[in-house]
Amino acid sequence: MNYKQEVFLKYHNFEELPIWQDSFKIVKIVYAITNNKKLRIDSRLIDQLRGASVSIMNNIAEGFDAGSRNEFIRFLRYSTRSCSEIISMSYILKDIYHLNEESSELYQKSLSCRKQIKGFIKYLRTNNQIKN
Repeated sequence: MNYKQEVFLKYHNFEELPIWQDSFKIVKIVYAITNNKKLRIDSRLIDQLRGASVSIMNNIAEGFDAGSRNEFIRFLRYSTRSCSEIISMSYILKDIYHLNEESSELYQKSLSCRKQIKGFIKYLRTNNQIKN
């Protein structure tokens, strides 16, 4: 059995992964926030938020089909970094644009997603049954 068969007996497609589903929720939150009239003047922030949020889910998807455990872990690390970008930008939303509720929701979702991804990385590293 290859790593994918062993790890993902439960998951046949990346869309089934809870971490991918949560990352897609982040994308939806980001798009809702960036459609806010207050942010229309800050196209750079909008682009950064959208890009980082999409990067989370796309790297999970790409890693799922990467072909090896180590490659999957590499792409999951990219996703955690994008979560950190979103967390960082949530402070701008809160303190500069005064979008307190929105920034809090985005911060919490991104923090949770990053934690889940890191847990999944740990699982992939420590599961003795998985071989490349």
